[in-house]
Amino acid sequence: MLILTCPCCGAECAETELAPGGEAHLKRFGPGSGDDEFTGYLFERKNPKGVHFERWRHAFGCGKWFHAARCTVTLEVFGTYTAQVSEPPQDILDAIRARRPGWEG
Repeated sequence: MLILTCPCCGAECAETELAPGGEAHLKRFGPGSGDDEFTGYLFERKNPKGVHFERWRHAFGCGKWFHAARCTVTLEVFGTYTAQVSEPPQDILDAIRARRPGWEG
């Protein structure tokens, strides 16, 4: 079972307490965007085998959104961080590179 720590309230949560929100750090296009941009946002996603950055919501807790870095193969969690950032924090990237030498994000 996947266990994530909510960076907002500090609770360690089983995946049954959380709601998945898909890939993190996507550029969202608003009103006035073209069809190609909106189609790309809706349908074109990375689906890596390995390290992945995801959005999660602490649905049965504080209710806040956060991001997690994890391996889709082993379910190893490299860290969680608030959703108010546009890219993964350096300490998360360092943790990934320490456990996955040669990884380039």
